[in-house]
Amino acid sequence: MEEPINDLSQTPPPAKKENFLIEILKFTVIALAIVIPVRTYIAQPFIVSGASMDPTFETGEYLIVDELTYRFEKPERGQVIIFKFPRNTKTYFIKRIIGLPGETVDVRQGKVRILNDQYPEGIVLEEPYVSATHSVRDSFTVTLDANEYFVMGDNRAESSDSRSWGPLEEKFIVGRPIIRLLPVNKLDVLPGVFKEASTVPSN
Repeated sequence: MEEPINDLSQTPPPAKKENFLIEILKFTVIALAIVIPVRTYIAQPFIVSGASMDPTFETGEYLIVDELTYRFEKPERGQVIIFKFPRNTKTYFIKRIIGLPGETVDVRQGKVRILNDQYPEGIVLEEPYVSATHSVRDSFTVTLDANEYFVMGDNRAESSDSRSWGPLEEKFIVGRPIIRLLPVNKLDVLPGVFKEASTVPSN
């Protein structure tokens, strides 16, 4: 009795290709499940545009923004933050915090004086991040509400900030730069950070 001959035209295709596609699909789903929440709630990229933070940050620098920290603690004076521009929330700005909620920011000939409960007579900020070529000699006084911050660019001569469009409400703050990735020669962690801006008594 003759053995039946297998009809190769009816042989099912190998399962390897199907398994590979399933694995790719699984990997994609897992990757999206990780990346989307991270980008939405934890960190996202930001490219600096403009000269308002020179020389601390320059156009084209690639930053990773920490969106998580300020969910657990309040922003502090001297920190650099990324926020949505209050007049157009599709636009993002990078500036430095100068005045905290409830404080009075008093500027005379470019020197910043802060008045608060701890220093009712005022303290003058020492601002090493503002170079002589980027300073200005403006004068004004602003008192902040309980949810407002006063922000300015390190390049005072070229920055559109709280001096021109007013205090920044806390709800617009997105986060702070945690890593500077590019350019490679300026790679660092917590770029632009100064511990509490140095202060001296105001006499």
